[in-house]
Amino acid sequence: MPFKPVSIRGTRREIGAALGKLARPIMEPYLDQSRTWQALRPWRGHSYLESLADTARLRLPAIWEELEGLAEGLRLPLDDVLLWHCRGDLLHKTTDGCTSIALRDAGGVRWIAHNEDGDPWLYGRCQLVDVQPDDAPGYVSFYYPGSLPGHTFAANRAGLVQTINNLRIRQRHAGVPRMLLARAVLDCATLPDALTLLRDAPRAGGFHHLLGSAHDQRLYSVEAAPAACSVLEIGRGYAHTNHLVHAGSTRQAQVVSDSSRARHDKAERALDVWGGMAQPSDLIALLHDDSGPLPILRRAPDDPDDENTLATACFRMDGGQVTLAVHDRQALPAQTIVL
Repeated sequence: MPFKPVSIRGTRREIGAALGKLARPIMEPYLDQSRTWQALRPWRGHSYLESLADTARLRLPAIWEELEGLAEGLRLPLDDVLLWHCRGDLLHKTTDGCTSIALRDAGGVRWIAHNEDGDPWLYGRCQLVDVQPDDAPGYVSFYYPGSLPGHTFAANRAGLVQTINNLRIRQRHAGVPRMLLARAVLDCATLPDALTLLRDAPRAGGFHHLLGSAHDQRLYSVEAAPAACSVLEIGRGYAHTNHLVHAGSTRQAQVVSDSSRARHDKAERALDVWGGMAQPSDLIALLHDDSGPLPILRRAPDDPDDENTLATACFRMDGGQVTLAVHDRQALPAQTIVL
């Protein structure tokens, strides 16, 4: 069955090794065709990369142990695996996109829906993983081969939901690589814990985190960038793509692609039309909208950002339970999981 979760259990190092072994058969051809990997290779051995490693080891020792295990499972040098995880911290433009929508319906049920957009080569080659560390709540996440989970869409067994949108920030700052910080959020038990982590950690790169919980009525949009971390509590509906939009955040230097701007505008217009009357099917229909030259559902071989939609997720949060439906470019889900 498509997107049937792969179960992984154990210590941090064992989990990393299992994730690496899962990706090992396709990692070499994946990197060989990746223009992002070509652009990263001049950074090998750079002192700035070592400073990012030092900060990650100090701030997130458990996540660093997973990274070490991942390198073992992939049979790749740890320095190269770290470099791959720092792609968004080092390069201003990578093949990571995404569109996220949050909605609170009239009954108080919270919804987060998300298109995971990435390297077109990865379509059909990604998986869901069900990960249970010995010392954390555990989570279900979309898994890019060779990258620790957390920077896509996921929910943990404490009821926390996170979706990530790439931000193309033109600033570099010594700190925790953004992908490792996103992974660390999945170890948090509550929304306040996640917000504290994102605010307090030094941030090397920029991500947008859309956060919700099965145990908390609040929804949050967090623009975590090197210069500042902006937190916005969401009202009834909200949309975010791949550029900073919070008041004050837009002063930071960033790359705003035509696709990101067009997807955000189209989603905002839909939210205005819906008001408080939207249904979950409306969220999926919006994320599967392929109309116009810069659609939300992206499957064109000549996409201007070199990205395609790899999967669509819809999370329902209510009554202490998270239900995740994963769609493969179809209205009906390919997989439904209750946490």
